[in-house]
Amino acid sequence: MAYPFWLQAFHAVAAPPFLLAAFAMPLLAAAWWLRQAGQEPWSAFDHRTRRLALLAAAAPPLFVFVAFLLGALGRPVPEPIAWVAAWGAAALWTWMGRRELPPAQAPQADVTARVAHGLIAAGVLAFIVFHLVNHLFGLLGPAAHAAVMKAGRSVYRLPAVEAMLVSLLLLQLALGSWLAWRWSRLRMDGYRAVQVVTGVYVGFFAITHMNSALVSARLLHGTDTNWAWASGAPTGLLADAWSVRLVPHYALGAFCTLGHLACGLRVVLLAHGWRPAVVNRSWRVGLAASAVTAALIVAGLCGLQLSWST
Repeated sequence: MAYPFWLQAFHAVAAPPFLLAAFAMPLLAAAWWLRQAGQEPWSAFDHRTRRLALLAAAAPPLFVFVAFLLGALGRPVPEPIAWVAAWGAAALWTWMGRRELPPAQAPQADVTARVAHGLIAAGVLAFIVFHLVNHLFGLLGPAAHAAVMKAGRSVYRLPAVEAMLVSLLLLQLALGSWLAWRWSRLRMDGYRAVQVVTGVYVGFFAITHMNSALVSARLLHGTDTNWAWASGAPTGLLADAWSVRLVPHYALGAFCTLGHLACGLRVVLLAHGWRPAVVNRSWRVGLAASAVTAALIVAGLCGLQLSWST
C-alpha cells in the first residue's frame, strides 16, 4: 500500500532515501516469498499469503498498469485511493483463507508445460537480448540508441515477425502464469524460489510493457516508442511526478528478465549433467551481471551518458 507514497515523497523533496524505499517495498515482498517458499504450506491461508507476496513483489509494473486502467476508465478515483483499496481487498482475501490442513496434496508443475515454457523462451531470446542491448546503447546517447533500434525494427517490425513475436510472448505468459500458480503451492529450494518470483515479475512487466508500447503508445496515440518516449523526455524520469514510477519498474524489470533467464539456464545445465557447484556459481555470477546491466540501463534512461576523450 505504501509504494506510491514513497514515489510521491521522492518527487516532492528529491531525497534519494525515498526512492530507495520504493525499491525496498517489492524487494521485501520478494524476501518474504523466499522465506515462505522454503516451508511446507499447510493451509489455504498459507497459499494465499505466498501468492500475496508474489503479487507484492510485482508492485512496480502493477502500479504502472493501474495508471493505464484508471485512464481508460476516465480516472474515476485518484491512483493512490484505487491502489490502497485494491491491496486492502487482497489483504482481506488473504486473511479469510482457511487455516486448517488442505484436503489434497498440491499438484506438481507439469513437465510438458515446463519444457514448452523453456522452448518458447529460447525462441524469443534473440529479441529480448537485442532489446536490452539496445537500451545499453542509450548510454552513448539517443542517436546511438536510435541507430541500433532502426536496424532491429527492420526485422521485428515486419508484420509477420511482430505478430509471431507477440503471439509467442502471450503464450509464454499464459504458460508461466499456470506454472507459477502451481509452484506457489509447493515447498522448494532457494534457486526455484528465485526463478518463480522473477518469473512473476517478468510476467506482469511484459504485459504492462506491451500494453504501454504497443496498445497505448502505438495503436491508441500514434506515438513513436523511441528513446524520448522511454526516457520521459524532455522532463526526464526522475523529475516528472508520473514518470518516476518507471525507474523501479524498468530497473527491476531488466534485472528479473535476465535473472529469470539465468535461473532457466541453470535448470538446463543441471539436466545435461553439469557439476552443481559450477552451475550454482555461474548462476550467482549471472544474477550479479543482471543487476549491473539493469543499473546501467536505468542510468542511461535517467540521463547518464558515456563519452571518451580522444
